[in-house]
Amino acid sequence: MSKPWVLVTGAGSGIGQGISEVLASKGFPVLVTDLNGEAAAAVAEGIVAKGGKAESGTLNVGDAAAIDAFVSRLNLPVGAVVNNAGLQHVAKLEEFPPERWALLIQVMLTGAAMLTRALLPGMRERGYGRVINIGSIHSLVGSPYKSAYVAAKHGLLGFSKVMALETADTDITVNTICPSYVKTPLVDKQIEAQAKENGISPEEVVSEIMLKPMPKGVFISLEELAGITEFLMSDSARNITGQAITVDGGWTVR
Repeated sequence: MSKPWVLVTGAGSGIGQGISEVLASKGFPVLVTDLNGEAAAAVAEGIVAKGGKAESGTLNVGDAAAIDAFVSRLNLPVGAVVNNAGLQHVAKLEEFPPERWALLIQVMLTGAAMLTRALLPGMRERGYGRVINIGSIHSLVGSPYKSAYVAAKHGLLGFSKVMALETADTDITVNTICPSYVKTPLVDKQIEAQAKENGISPEEVVSEIMLKPMPKGVFISLEELAGITEFLMSDSARNITGQAITVDGGWTVR
């Protein structure tokens, strides 16, 4: 089977950009999407400049109507989607703006579901599909001051299990990759926010909060996440579905 087109959300920077670039370097055609269309276009142009195949698009996964409109205009046979788009807000629940709480859920949980919903008919028609949700260690454990993020990431696991059952009649799988901290601009912002919230230095946030629970004590790399994504798209993974693929340096084994 030829390599499928892979649609990656939130791919204008961070994890989405890294996954897009690594997959493209391995011969996958990538549709780079982001709320910031200029950032998505720049990533796609960089991929093409290095000999890869990529297109780009502006996609607001926080808007179900925008998702449906985007997919209805697609002329690419998207075989896999990486639901990666995300954002963070760190605050005690009493100080958490309700509209911000709702936005995190809308983007990271509802958006993933609505984009999957829009792409499923095409996957069914072609008899192949891979839905790969980028969850988090916070799909499995909690952390203070991250109520919306943790709720959204936990929700992806339940969503994946249900979709695994609903797509079991064809070669479509739905899984969630759950990494601990990946060094990205989003994590850099978290370091600053947690330093302020806890009254400690950024270096202490890294050593005492982020990496301390991980026996291996290192950030997860973009190459690791892209490699797992590539495996989940392969025929070897056709019976891996509804699973949480934990990449946490040993965080949850104790």
